[in-house]
Amino acid sequence: RPLHRLKVMNFRQLHQGPGVLKIANVWDAGSAVLVQALGVPALATTSAGLAWALGHADGNQLPIEEHAAAIRRIARVARVPLSADSEAGYSDDPATAADNVMRLAEAGAVGINLEDGAGDPALLCRKIAAIRAAAVRAGIDLFINARCDVYLKNLAPGRAADEVLLRARDYAAAGADGLFAAGVTAVADIAALVAGQPLPLNVMARPALPGLDELQRLGVRRISAGSAIAEAAWGRAQRAAAGFLEEGGGAELFDGATPYPQINGALGAFAPARQG
Repeated sequence: RPLHRLKVMNFRQLHQGPGVLKIANVWDAGSAVLVQALGVPALATTSAGLAWALGHADGNQLPIEEHAAAIRRIARVARVPLSADSEAGYSDDPATAADNVMRLAEAGAVGINLEDGAGDPALLCRKIAAIRAAAVRAGIDLFINARCDVYLKNLAPGRAADEVLLRARDYAAAGADGLFAAGVTAVADIAALVAGQPLPLNVMARPALPGLDELQRLGVRRISAGSAIAEAAWGRAQRAAAGFLEEGGGAELFDGATPYPQINGALGAFAPARQG
């Protein structure tokens, strides 16, 4: 799988700096084309946005068959490495979680996010180890980004950084390639997480998060938008629809809209060749 190897090698290198890898998370093939046109070096999905686009709630409720099909559609238009948010692997059984993640890899993902949530961090270690073993058996390299939800879910008030560091070392030993400390915003905590564990640190956009220059100075290697862009798109669409229903048009329906020819032309470039 030479193309896969090339993409995952590139994806790994993007986590080594010198700049911060900016991930504007996408949720379908169209949003991937939109973001890719901005010149990004890599794509990654938002599990929330992807689930919502398919009519499911976020939170490990998305059927793996639908998820894999969505990743395959995004991979068709991806010209850069693609990472898939696999939530918690859609199972508490490490072997089943590994099978599910491998379906995403087979669909075209060269990396994944895998989260501990509010569960036992030892379980995430077992899942990481099972996924790494499954990838080795399949002869593929896979970037495993371990998402730690200590900050996001306020699991260790007053000692969050220490708890994340404990988990990060275990996740690294289990085979993780990156640490995603979702929800961390304090400069002192970010500095501690960079210095206190071996994995490249991924943070998530938040109103209180330091700016890019400060994040780079601190040694952060990746920043993700999470579901924020999908939420913004939903909000914009809802306001446009409300304006239309109230006025039969209105500024919200047209202001800031991307022209039809621009959208259609961008997607047309990825149309599969017709047969016959």
